[in-house]
Amino acid sequence: MKRLIFYYDVVCPYAYLASTRIEALARRAGIELEWEPILLGGVYRALGSPDRPSSAMPAAKMRLGALDLQRFAALYGVPLSFPAEHPRRTVEAMRLCHAVSGPDRVRLTHALYRAYFREHRDISDRAVLADICESLGLPRALAEARLDDADLKDALRAATDRAVADGVFGVPGMVIVRGESRTLFWGQDRLHLVEAALSDGARPTLLPALAPSRPGGELDFFYDFSSPYAYLASTQIERVAEARGAQVRFRPFLLGALFKAIGTPVVPIQAASEPKRRYLARDATDWASWWKVPFSWPSRFPMRTVLPLRLVLAVDEPLRPALTHAIFRAYWSSDRDISDPSVLAELVKEVGADPAALARAESDPAPKAALFSATDEAVKLGICGAPTFVVRGQLFWGQDRLELVDRALAGWEPPGL
Repeated sequence: MKRLIFYYDVVCPYAYLASTRIEALARRAGIELEWEPILLGGVYRALGSPDRPSSAMPAAKMRLGALDLQRFAALYGVPLSFPAEHPRRTVEAMRLCHAVSGPDRVRLTHALYRAYFREHRDISDRAVLADICESLGLPRALAEARLDDADLKDALRAATDRAVADGVFGVPGMVIVRGESRTLFWGQDRLHLVEAALSDGARPTLLPALAPSRPGGELDFFYDFSSPYAYLASTQIERVAEARGAQVRFRPFLLGALFKAIGTPVVPIQAASEPKRRYLARDATDWASWWKVPFSWPSRFPMRTVLPLRLVLAVDEPLRPALTHAIFRAYWSSDRDISDPSVLAELVKEVGADPAALARAESDPAPKAALFSATDEAVKLGICGAPTFVVRGQLFWGQDRLELVDRALAGWEPPGL
């Protein structure tokens, strides 16, 4: 018997977005859904993470994250805005969720999300919580003296501990339980992967189809061979662009230099908590299965990619897509050393490029300058990672945003710009 656990804290806007869609997902999959309130701060403390991870984020990443929230809220038709004081303390609100169960917990959760992200009420105020209970036909006493009961404190603590044991490092966390097997998915943008896993490989539609209102144009694809997600994007980007009559400009840049410029760890996955590292390693594999492309983590990771990036810039522009794909495949599918000039020479020959391009990449100042210029442009554009796509001045970060890229190519104007 399969079941789905939904770990959440009402302070998180991503969990809020997921809460508006997960019930329909469970119904389509014919699966039991368990709403499990936890304390997000408790998860962070258990993992030794900052209470506010966003406080350590570079400004560019913060900006794109905020844009993404508004974009998804608009696409799903979900009202979303933040109270003046965000984040607020949610200990009492999450204890309150443990005071009820079944349909009452679901109704209360939706009411708390609405109070926080739409009405901007102070859900750390017990009087506000009591009013919310009363509006739902629940006893006001649940939000008054009852919140101090040891059993509610213990229930919230135990749920948070269970989440940590399941590998949760943030919310929303969705765990599929099959007998003794437990599989975690993280993020409201992974719900389609959850549904596919519940439906034994079915491919749910991520977003409704959008008829083009302004097709065509150019799509800039910023990438570095060091990123598994950039590789995954490379396998799909031309398909997405072709469907909208757009042209792709392949824009190699040096991701490590960008990270240094904006204050991000040079290898972000290595700076993550252990549960997050484990999840991200599997997440790339999940996406490769979704796109039905070969993928394996290379034995040489991270890889120095300066020479292959310069090489792409040293060949004639019409050959850059083919060479890019060949280098990505060599690293992320065949586990070859793409920093080795002999390997790169074979790839140059494979795509029919000028063999002298490799020598130019090694010693000619022009490819070096071009790579420096592209990286500098990425910093100035506000790019925070790879892959990043630019459509009519709009930035989209991550291969998991290809559906949004598709809509932008069709003429959709994202909010918040």
